[in-house]
Amino acid sequence: MKLAYFDCVSGVSGDMTLGGLIGAGWPEAELQRIPQALKLEGVSIEVSKVNRGSFAATRVEVRAPERQPHRHLRHIEAILAAADLTAAVRERSRAVFARLAQAEAEVHGSSPEKVHFHEVGAVDALVDIVGACAGLAALGVDRVRASELPLGGGTVMCEHGRIPVPAPATALLLRGARVRMGPVEAELVTPTGAALLATLVDDWLAPVPGMRLERVGTGAGAREFADHPNVLRLLVGEEASSAGATRTVAVLETALDDENPQYLADLVPRLLEAGALDAMLVPAFMKKGRPGHWLVVVAEPAASGQLAGLILASTSTLGVRIREERRIELARTFERVATEFGEVTVKVATLADGSRRAHAEYESVRTVAQACGSPPREVAGAAEAAWRARPTDIG
Repeated sequence: MKLAYFDCVSGVSGDMTLGGLIGAGWPEAELQRIPQALKLEGVSIEVSKVNRGSFAATRVEVRAPERQPHRHLRHIEAILAAADLTAAVRERSRAVFARLAQAEAEVHGSSPEKVHFHEVGAVDALVDIVGACAGLAALGVDRVRASELPLGGGTVMCEHGRIPVPAPATALLLRGARVRMGPVEAELVTPTGAALLATLVDDWLAPVPGMRLERVGTGAGAREFADHPNVLRLLVGEEASSAGATRTVAVLETALDDENPQYLADLVPRLLEAGALDAMLVPAFMKKGRPGHWLVVVAEPAASGQLAGLILASTSTLGVRIREERRIELARTFERVATEFGEVTVKVATLADGSRRAHAEYESVRTVAQACGSPPREVAGAAEAAWRARPTDIG
C-alpha cells in the first residue's frame, strides 16, 4: 500500500504541499495544467528552487489577478463540476472544500452554503487544493498520514482584522490532530493546509511509520525564519508492516461495580451507534470482592471525548481512562454472495501475503436466517463456501 507521510517540520500550507509533491516526483507540467483544467483565466504558477535553513526546497507560487470574485461553496462546486479532472480528484477536492466550509460556518454561526470563503475562495486555494489531490493521485498514494503539527503563535491579519494563531477555522479543522504551539511567532498552519490534512489524513503519528521509502519532496514556505527551517517534507513509499496497516486508536476504560445489568445491556449498542469501533463488557471482581464489570471501548481518537461523555452520563462511574494505542489492521472489504438461502454479506480481509479470507457478517446472516427459517450457522457456512467457490478466488 502506497503511503504519503507529511513530515510537518514547519506546519503545512497549500503551496508547501504542492512544493513537496513536485519535489517527490510529480511532474511540474501536471501542476501547470491545473488552472486550465479549472478554467481559470489569467492564472500562472511559478516553481523555483530555494533554500530554507539547511534545506534545498521547492517553492510554488500561484500568480493571479488581485481582484477575485466573492465565492461561496456553490461557486466552488460549480467550478469543480465543470473542471477537466478525474472523478476521484474532483470528489476529493470537493470533500476538502466542504470540510473547510463546515469549519468556517461553525466559526461564524452560519451554514456551509452561506459561508463567504474570503481568501480561501481565491484562485490560489483552488489550485492548492485541486493540485494537492491530483498530485497525491498521480503518485499512486493510497493512504495519508501526518506528524504532529507545530501551529506557530502570535497573531495574523485577515479580512476580519487581527486574530490569534491558530486561526479559528484552522483550530476547528484540526480537532483530533496532534498539535503543539511554536516554535516561532507566525502562522505555520493555514486554513487550506488544515483542510487538506483534516480531509486526507488517515492517521496522525508522532514518529515516521514503518515504510520502504521511495521518494522525498521538500516544499518551502513563503517566509524565512532565523533559526527554524520553514519546510514541509513529504515522504512517499510502500507501507512496511508484516501483519497489516497500523494506525492510532483511543482506548477508553472504566470499572462499574454497582450498575443494574439491565441498563448495562443497553450501553454497548448505544456506544456503537455513537461511533465506537468496538465496545465490550467483561465480568470482573472489584475491590472488596464485589462483582462488577470492566467496560472497554475502542474508538477514533477524535471521538474519545464524546464517547467518554456518554459513558459518564449513562453510568455511575466517576471517571474514564483514555489512552492512545497502535493498532495493526488488515485491509477489509464487504462483498455480497448468493446462497440457497438468499444474498449474504461477507467481510473479506486481505493478509500480508496477499491471500484473502472471508467471514459472514452476523447481522446479515441473522436477517437471512429469520427470513428463511434456517439456522444462522447453516446460512453463514453457505455464504463462506459460496465466497470461496467464486471463480475470481480460484487459484
